[in-house]
Amino acid sequence: MNDTKQLPPLPDRLSTDPRSPHHVAAVFEHDVGIRFNDKERQDVTEYCISEGWIKVPAGKTLDRKGQPMLIKLKGKVEAYYA
Repeated sequence: MNDTKQLPPLPDRLSTDPRSPHHVAAVFEHDVGIRFNDKERQDVTEYCISEGWIKVPAGKTLDRKGQPMLIKLKGKVEAYYA
């Protein structure tokens, strides 16, 4: 198991998109898990714990730049190192 002293703290808001200002590369060197409304989610692209939302892809639809269309779901968000 990973030593928790070496893990960077999980930010309040995090995005998997490297172009986002909320992307923290050091966090993604470790496995991050998201629990949304007490259920594990594997498809989360962005989250905000304090505002209580996650963004997930809306099926297979893409925007005009080829990126997946995202929908925002509101609820209880917990982030942790897996």
